[in-house]
Amino acid sequence: MKTLFIGIILVVLSLFAVQAHSFRFNPWQNSVKVLSPVNGRIEIPLSEINDGKAHHFKVKADDGVMVTFFTLKSRDGVIRAAIDACDVCYKAGKGYAQSGDFMVCLNCGQKFASNKINVIKGGCNPAPLDRKIEGDNLVINIKDINTNSWYCSYKS
Repeated sequence: MKTLFIGIILVVLSLFAVQAHSFRFNPWQNSVKVLSPVNGRIEIPLSEINDGKAHHFKVKADDGVMVTFFTLKSRDGVIRAAIDACDVCYKAGKGYAQSGDFMVCLNCGQKFASNKINVIKGGCNPAPLDRKIEGDNLVINIKDINTNSWYCSYKS
């Protein structure tokens, strides 16, 4: 009985390791903050996102789709923002996780330098969001979320 129990534990741990290795899970999925636009804008206090770590958010687009995006302060001091998907892997619905100064696609494993987010567009790059700094807030217009909601239309 003890051998069977140990065997089951080893199988479960092996399955978890295989999934982790193949990027089949999103470690950020439980730490996604849901936002609500006010007057057609999303405002995020800079104090919450200026730590050099990726921060994931969700907001409901006008078409009802919950759009996931992330912000990240890159090493050059710029606050970046992008949809949590790209033109190629969006249907997989896995998004990105941070690894040092890179965002890593949880579907294909491709790495993207943080200082290139919002600079290089299309293909496998995280889909950029227009954003601006106003006072102590990062501001994203809901129109940009609406335009990019198709990236997240596959998610439930």
